[in-house]
Amino acid sequence: MLLAMKPSRKDSPAFRDAAHRSAAALAFTQGAGLYDDIRPTYPASVGELLDSPATVADIGCGTGKLTETLLSPGRRVLACDPSDDMVRVFATRLPEVPVWRATAEATALADASVDALTCAQTWHWVDVRAASSEADRVIAPGGELLLCWNTLDVRHPWVLRLSRIMHSGDVQRDGFYPEVNPPWALAREHRETWLMPMSTDGLFQLMATRSYWLRASEATRAKMRANLTWYLYEHLGFDPGQVLPLPYRTDAFIYRRQR
Repeated sequence: MLLAMKPSRKDSPAFRDAAHRSAAALAFTQGAGLYDDIRPTYPASVGELLDSPATVADIGCGTGKLTETLLSPGRRVLACDPSDDMVRVFATRLPEVPVWRATAEATALADASVDALTCAQTWHWVDVRAASSEADRVIAPGGELLLCWNTLDVRHPWVLRLSRIMHSGDVQRDGFYPEVNPPWALAREHRETWLMPMSTDGLFQLMATRSYWLRASEATRAKMRANLTWYLYEHLGFDPGQVLPLPYRTDAFIYRRQR
């Protein structure tokens, strides 16, 4: 059964306007190597939500964090991302997967050419109306649209403050629903929590993969480093290099056409 769920606008990353959103997204033209090293992959349960599609296109694929979980014998997987740096790292990691530069609003895919389209950590960067329409154009009849996010689990107070120091702009509030335009309607959802071991050094690297950091001046970055140093070592009392269980939450949504 398709579900009519309202998006939680107030609980999602906020942008002043389309220009602000685009400028923030353009930060990812750099730093793909570190992004690949420090950002988490996705639980296997996310890819298992799809109904065994023969052809899948991963849009906004980044360095292939979700893409690699979609690979299976007999399945054709394609990928695209607007960042040349992300595509370069992706091609090195997953040379068997065709990858090109494109956006969710203009994928360069043929009409009705894929059985499923996936977007991981991507949909909050897109023009929802244009991306929903493009998905309708390229996904074959009966196909599915999968949206998913890994989010720092800010229900833990220490992680909430950490996310603010890092300026983690992709934090989604617990229980959120993304905005998706017709003809797409929510068919099912999956939410789970998990822990990622990460050293205190790794938290500084994680901060350096955020859009805010990538766009910041060196003076702003120095202030962010100082704030994180104080928070981890003086306020929380962790030791340099100490490995911490970093709480994450994964939210995934399957959409089908409602016609």
